[in-house]
Amino acid sequence: MPGFVLRALRAPLAAVLDHRSLTWELTKRDVLGRYRGASFGLLWALISPFLMLLIYTFAFGTVIGARWPEVESGGASFAIVLFAALIVHGFFAECLTRAPLLVASQPNFVKRVVFPLDVLPWPMVLAAGFHALANLFVFLLLQLVLDGAIHATALWFPLVLLPLAVLGLAVGWLLAALGVYLRDIGQVTPLLSVALLFLSSAMVPPSVLPEAYRWVFELNPLSFIMEQSRDVLVRGIAPDFVGLALYAAVCCVLAVLARGLFARLRRGFADVL
Repeated sequence: MPGFVLRALRAPLAAVLDHRSLTWELTKRDVLGRYRGASFGLLWALISPFLMLLIYTFAFGTVIGARWPEVESGGASFAIVLFAALIVHGFFAECLTRAPLLVASQPNFVKRVVFPLDVLPWPMVLAAGFHALANLFVFLLLQLVLDGAIHATALWFPLVLLPLAVLGLAVGWLLAALGVYLRDIGQVTPLLSVALLFLSSAMVPPSVLPEAYRWVFELNPLSFIMEQSRDVLVRGIAPDFVGLALYAAVCCVLAVLARGLFARLRRGFADVL
């Protein structure tokens, strides 16, 4: 039994451990290819989150900004409170919306028997991590300008995001496999991404919601990570290590199951594509 457990836990890591160079090259191609031909190049990784923040702050700041205790007390700007959650959502949304096409858009990879298809979610998650770090840079710069200080607890942010990265891998393997057989999934995930944003604690604190609807926000898998991000980035307090450990454990189980399903379904990829 211990040997089986160890093999099951290693399976999600096997692809990236055995194909590190390939994973790195695919990640670089993913990131650089997105901005190839653009006048500002990689600077768009910094410009885009800033413009997005301006839009959300203008649209929602005057309406719901004062409902946040941090804003009401003058401890933080609404833009900062909002941006901490948008970084989390942006990371997961990139994984969620891209996952259904990871395999379906690469028929040449499927027909190459030696190509490790299970490595494909890794570059996706790593590229999303790059954009999350770019967003974090913009966040810290704005926080320094608007609030005049950066909390040392911001160093915990990568640890807070790590369990969500594991969940992103699980989603990647699951939707990449299902997306080959069910092409409609690619039409649903953008809508699900929007739902995960507005049915989370990104815009309003759960404490101001009616009790009858609060459970919807609490069941959102992003809400916990959003609040942990606000703890370390906005409130200057350490994250809930026990909560993160439990969250990570569940995500690891999901990743193992999703990787197993991917391995089972990949046998029919070539027939469909």
